[in-house]
Formats: sequence, C-alpha cells, structure tokens
Amino acid sequence: MGANLSLLDTFGLGDEDLQAWLASGRPDEEFDSWLIDRVARCPSGGQAIAVYGAETTHDFARRAILGALDLGAGDRLLDVGCGGGQLLRDALDAGAQATGIDHSSDMVALARDRANGAEVVGGQADRLPFEDGAFTAAALSVVFFFFDDPVGVLRECARVLAADGRLAVYTTGPSLRGTAAAPEPVAGHGHFYDDEQLVSLAREAGLTDVFVTDDEGAQLLTARAPT
Repeated sequence: MGANLSLLDTFGLGDEDLQAWLASGRPDEEFDSWLIDRVARCPSGGQAIAVYGAETTHDFARRAILGALDLGAGDRLLDVGCGGGQLLRDALDAGAQATGIDHSSDMVALARDRANGAEVVGGQADRLPFEDGAFTAAALSVVFFFFDDPVGVLRECARVLAADGRLAVYTTGPSLRGTAAAPEPVAGHGHFYDDEQLVSLAREAGLTDVFVTDDEGAQLLTARAPT
C-alpha cells in the first residue's frame, strides 16, 4: 500500500481518491490501471475536475486543433473526449455549433456546466451515438493515446463527418514516452505511434488528405472524410 500512497502523492491526489481506491475493492496489482483511469483515461473526483476545468489545461493542443480546423459559422464540431469543455467553448465563440462526448460522467457534468450552449453526452469513442454525416469537423485532443482500437475510433469519426469534413487529432509521439508529457505509469498503459503509423491508421480508417505535423514529439494529425 505504501507504493500506492506514493503514486497518489505524485499525481496530486488526496484522501478522497484514497477512499475511492479502497472502496473499489480491486487488488493491489490493478492500482496503476485504476489510477490512470482516475487521473487521465476516465477522469473522476475533485482533483480531476479541478485539473480538467482549468482554463490552461491542454491549451497548446486546443490552439493547434483550432488552427487546423478553422471553425466558423455553419460548422458543427464534435469533440471526442471533451473533458472540461474548453474546446467546445472555443468552437461556440467561433460561431460554430458544438457537441462533446466523454465516457467520464464527471467530465460530462463539468463540460455541460462550463460550455453553455454546447450539447454534451456520455458515450464511447468507438460507438459514437450520432447519425452519419452529422458534423463538419471533429477533434480529439490528448485522448487518442488511450484508445485500444484506434482505427475503429477513426472510422467512427469518418462516419459521423459530412463529406469532406475535417478531422484534427492532437496526440503524443513515442519520443515523449517517460517525459512529463507522458509519465509512468501512464505511458505504460498508452499507445504511441510514429508519424508514418498515424498516417497509416487514418488511411486504414478511410480518411483522406492525411497529414501529420510533429513538433518535437507533439503530433497533430489532420485528415478529411471521403467526398
């Protein structure tokens, strides 16, 4: 249990989180997986709400995504893994309609509170509860790393995008594994792809005009739905 307490401290977690771990009844060997869910993969608890509700959380990723998508009036954005809803607010400010989806109930509640005017629903990225062609743009900001079926998620994004709809995915490359951008034990439960692999995944999902920019390991994948 001492190692578990040390990791809680490392990630800034406290008594609420310790009590949540004890209440889970899971064996010690599952602690790392539980911790990663709580802080990043499916954020929950007061600390997660504070982190993902902060104005600066993942602002670097949002800026890159917004620059790539160039949202405006008439756009309908889907933010997959919307977290605290900051990107949804940015989309609304640009005149677009905005919809977010997250599998964390705490993040859904937070985004609904913070992104007034956006639709926010609970759900899974590989089973998006939306009609074909419902959106003109889709974004995934610092969540792609966690998907066990990346092609399936990208196929779902392609399905819900209108013809020639734009996609932007901001993720972490393998050169950042073990750094502050992807620390252990988080890195050990994530998926890293080099630039060529990202392109291949997107093309396998049926996306077109695929391109990856890489800024010292910070990757931005852009693509379009087929026409």
